[in-house]
Amino acid sequence: MPDQSTPLLLVRFRAGVVGERARGCHIIPAPVESAMPARLVALCGTEFAPGQAELLPRPMGMPCELCLLRIPQARPDQLNAR
Repeated sequence: MPDQSTPLLLVRFRAGVVGERARGCHIIPAPVESAMPARLVALCGTEFAPGQAELLPRPMGMPCELCLLRIPQARPDQLNAR
């Protein structure tokens, strides 16, 4: 599970890889390696093989509810730390 400092990417399956109903918006921790990993894994566990993912500039389509539930949350002591 990523922590709050990990950049998150919004992705979905490219058109034609899966049916339109399965092209929801997933959240993926940005890879930290300089080389692209063999598979991208969303917070919900959905895996994207090379060439299957479309990087989104903003949320598009139906969001993956499990990905949303697994986004790292701020601790209470961090909420008023401004």
